[in-house]
Amino acid sequence: MKEEKVILELDPYEEGAVISALNELRNKELENQKPTDFVDDLLLKVLHAPQKKVRVRDEAR
Repeated sequence: MKEEKVILELDPYEEGAVISALNELRNKELENQKPTDFVDDLLLKVLHAPQKKVRVRDEAR
């Protein structure tokens, strides 16, 4: 069975919010002495995700 992948396009503020939320979840799991492997892996995926440069069209022309 082929693994399905999802691609998200996030601006820098959205990316920061995702990283912050995942880090907060990781800290709560650590406080409760629960494993953080899944959150760690997901956080690394977000931090190391490739960036795509997008050209913004100037509509004023």
